[in-house]
Amino acid sequence: MPASALVLSIAMAVAAGLVGSFAVMRRMTLAADAISHVALPGIGLALAFGVHPALGAAAALGLGAVLIWTLESRTRIATETLIGVVFSTALAVGSILASGDELIDALLGSPGALTQGELAIGLAGAIAVVVFVLVARHRLLVALVSPDIARTAGVDVRRLDLIYLFAFALTVALGLRYLGVLLMGSLIIIPAATAKYLARSLRGMLTTAALVAVFATVAGDALATRFDRPTGPLIVMAAAGVFAVSLIARRAP
Repeated sequence: MPASALVLSIAMAVAAGLVGSFAVMRRMTLAADAISHVALPGIGLALAFGVHPALGAAAALGLGAVLIWTLESRTRIATETLIGVVFSTALAVGSILASGDELIDALLGSPGALTQGELAIGLAGAIAVVVFVLVARHRLLVALVSPDIARTAGVDVRRLDLIYLFAFALTVALGLRYLGVLLMGSLIIIPAATAKYLARSLRGMLTTAALVAVFATVAGDALATRFDRPTGPLIVMAAAGVFAVSLIARRAP
């Protein structure tokens, strides 16, 4: 695997672990998987107009985040319900716009050689997500526990929710190349679920989630190269393996 691709995949995994920790605490586990499907119409439109698929996916995810945030604040419908509606609509539209091999690549990922521009943009996006989560982690936690206390402390909860949704959408966009629309949500949720089960503090959970995501990504890449199999499913299988081991380890005396 080229060094540039390895660096970007590790940066993407760290971002996924950190964002996923708060997704698990916000009980967005199913939503995390569903929201990645919002990228599909953007990928289909990008391919139709000859634009890089990652740009179309990022634009669609960004618009999806704004739409979910707006509907949630104006209708008070639960976030997971709104994501389910947007996800179903996006999946239907994306299935019409993309077809054949393009649709398979979008659904399961298609790692390949990276251009310098892709590497730079990907690393910038991953660093932005990591910095946001680390800087805002205490405000995110307070807003999660009690939005009223967070507002009393001067936290703009609505703005924070929107930025978090953008960070979540950006993380999904970063991982689409490796895992595709169907599997990217798994890399966000499984390492975070493992960390929540093992860790005893916020710092421990964030650290564990990032490490598990990085291990799963590197192990999945290595196995894919060794056995000439698709990368995304092996990354998810590695993450699920760590989760299973954590369950056994915690039960052992």
